[in-house]
Amino acid sequence: MQQDMENTTENIAKKKGTNKKFIIILSALILFGGGYGGYKYVQSLSHETTDDAQVEKNMSPIIPRVGGYIASVYVKDNDFVKKGDTLFTIESQDYQIRVEEAEAAVAAAESSFDVSKADVSASSANVAISDATIQSNAGSIEAAVIRANQANNDYIRYQNLYNNQSITKQQYEQALTGKLEADKQVEILQQQRNASASQRHAIVSKTTVASKQTSVAEANVKRAKAQLDAAKLNLSYTAVLASVDGQVSNIKVQQGQMINPGQSLFYIVDNRETWVVANFKETQLQKMKPGQKVGIKVSAYPNVEFEGEVNSFSPATGSRFSLLPPDNATGNFVKTVQRLPVKIKLTNENTAEHIALLRPGMNADVDVLVR
Repeated sequence: MQQDMENTTENIAKKKGTNKKFIIILSALILFGGGYGGYKYVQSLSHETTDDAQVEKNMSPIIPRVGGYIASVYVKDNDFVKKGDTLFTIESQDYQIRVEEAEAAVAAAESSFDVSKADVSASSANVAISDATIQSNAGSIEAAVIRANQANNDYIRYQNLYNNQSITKQQYEQALTGKLEADKQVEILQQQRNASASQRHAIVSKTTVASKQTSVAEANVKRAKAQLDAAKLNLSYTAVLASVDGQVSNIKVQQGQMINPGQSLFYIVDNRETWVVANFKETQLQKMKPGQKVGIKVSAYPNVEFEGEVNSFSPATGSRFSLLPPDNATGNFVKTVQRLPVKIKLTNENTAEHIALLRPGMNADVDVLVR
């Protein structure tokens, strides 16, 4: 009996010890949970966080402006390049021939232009000659008119003398002949003047046409030179150059491959500027504004914290930029919280070595200090 009582007392003591440990553990959990909850609540008053964020950089697509077969490729995946470096070349024989054809067209157009200018000069000289001829005809007509007037006066005088039988018929006929010849000479000279005037008009018309032809020829020269410039430009495009400093990636071209103008071949990642785009819920934006400090942690480097600041807010939610934006007028509306892209700029407090670790598309956790 005494032994049973001792066992019962021992069991009661063990139970009391177990209950005491449980109470201590439970109290510790409650204190920890309360403290953590309080910390999160206090932090939520001055912080807005999201894990829906990615690192971004400018990515310049390499797009050829002319087509053809690739002659040589000078870069490999992940190579660093400088602005102006040759990435690859396109076979240039066809474009060189087009340049030579354009040069020949320029030479032909310039020759036609020179011929047109010579025609204009010749026509202008003919106009001057016609003017001189017309002026000479005017002087001849004036002299002929004077002689005709004199002949008419002589005829009248001889006619009176003949009527009075003071002269012979032969003398009278000579005076009449002189009058008729003088009048005829005036008529001939007037006809020559009219013919010269008509000829001058024809020459002036020809000069006008030649001047217009010269303008057309000059326009043809300009067009031929423009085509030559375009041919030379296309020839220069057969060497595809790097547009920015950066790192090439996703190269899928090889020698002998046929490419087309406007075809995106690979990318140059511009390492000069890096930023983060964080997609915050619309309910988190009330206290956020540009210039607020931001703490950034990238999943790839959890032990490195980057410093940034809010730069700008997107003018529309991310869903509005999707391929098929949601239509809330269909009658089956379900309200969902929208997210707005926020651009976060990395500050100068970050070291260049740390920023160099970042790659576009890396996931990040963002913590914005709103107070």
